[in-house]
Amino acid sequence: MKNKKLNINRWIALAFVGVAALMLLFTSCEEESTYSGPISISKIYLQDASSSVPDREVEFARLGQLIRIEGSGFTDVKKVYINGISTYFNPVMVSDNSMLVSVSRSTPIIEADPEERNTIRLMNDGSETSIDFEIRAAAPTIIYISNTLPLAGEPITVYGTGLLEVSRVVFPGGVEVTSGIYSDDEGEFFTVIVPEGVSDEGGSLMIECANGGAYSPAFFNFKPGVILDFDGNGSQGFWSWSETGSMINADDLESTSVGNYNISQGTYVPHRPSRLLGFEAGKNRCTEVWTAGNDVDDWRGQLTSYIPAETPLDAVGFQFDIFVPEEWGGSGYLKICLVNGFNGGEWSGYCYNYVPWVIEGEAVSVKSDGWLTVTIPFTKFYGFDNDRLEEANQKDWTFEDLLAVRESASWKNFGFYFENSDFNLGQLSGDEADSEIEFPSSATSVNVYTDNWRVVSLLTPTYSDFPDEE
Repeated sequence: MKNKKLNINRWIALAFVGVAALMLLFTSCEEESTYSGPISISKIYLQDASSSVPDREVEFARLGQLIRIEGSGFTDVKKVYINGISTYFNPVMVSDNSMLVSVSRSTPIIEADPEERNTIRLMNDGSETSIDFEIRAAAPTIIYISNTLPLAGEPITVYGTGLLEVSRVVFPGGVEVTSGIYSDDEGEFFTVIVPEGVSDEGGSLMIECANGGAYSPAFFNFKPGVILDFDGNGSQGFWSWSETGSMINADDLESTSVGNYNISQGTYVPHRPSRLLGFEAGKNRCTEVWTAGNDVDDWRGQLTSYIPAETPLDAVGFQFDIFVPEEWGGSGYLKICLVNGFNGGEWSGYCYNYVPWVIEGEAVSVKSDGWLTVTIPFTKFYGFDNDRLEEANQKDWTFEDLLAVRESASWKNFGFYFENSDFNLGQLSGDEADSEIEFPSSATSVNVYTDNWRVVSLLTPTYSDFPDEE
């Protein structure tokens, strides 16, 4: 009798488990129930918290942007396709009438199927809907301009991303160019001839292209920032000159017209004067060239009406034009000194070593057909480079900090050394892990010329696709 009772209890238990399983099955079916009702899309909004209009109805969106789709029947949407490509969305960000979707940066534009290009399609288990909606590539950017102080009539090349079919370039002073613009098929650069009438106050280039518009940093043709051009703007200083010495004086300067496309502008400095046949290996401070310094240089008075002292230092840079008519590689570099107080060979303090022939950790040879512009943010100068400084010495540097360094120096000359010493990649990159890669020096007689030393703003205006935000 006891065994029979046990068997009955067992069957009762099994029956309970079976009923529970059926209940779970029905519950699961309810949770996974399909909705095949209609879906509709009425409007699409751009979500941009940084904009003055953070929720704006739009007719297009760019790769990487967040959009809000408005309509009905979204609760059970299973798939979102943009330009024919399945696009992830977070179900938490979906209500019946609204859903947030980020346009993937990998969404095809030109490569999209023509029948699906510029469409957004939503699907549930029984219905789907689509809307024609323009999808544009990410906004174009300007990264580098080959020469930011060119003469009218000279070509410049502007490098960046998304620079497809550039149709309009506006130079400082509002001078427009709409013809004669050559655009790279990959959107990596375009070339244009500099027009007459560009403002000597300088500023940004503004461009318009198939992907929208963009500004360059405000460093184009900024003549008020010139601290020395060897033609009357700024004063050169020199002392202790000798026929075989390192000091470069006014007699060492050259003025023969050199360079193609972008040619020399009057007088310029050779960092190996013709009186010196070459530089031996392992030698620092081979030559030096300076501004006049004390009681003459006045960066605060000259610059702060254009670049306020409170400007973040990463938005202020040093530019110069360089011409290297023959291959330069394997040895030698330019040391740029914020003040006069270096003995040579330093990779710390308020200086920066410019070594253009080390690219991606390897020595290559470089040269230029014409004069090119080099731009160095002042936060790359070692004394302001937080990536190189001990934590206790790091701060949010401003232009005022740089001015204070110059004004507190015993000798306020700004200048260049040509150095020809050994160094390693760690010194160049600031990463100690690179120290095993060495660049031993060798004797060299390379010719390197510079001109138009200037301080510039690196601030870049924000380009908006919407005129009310300009």
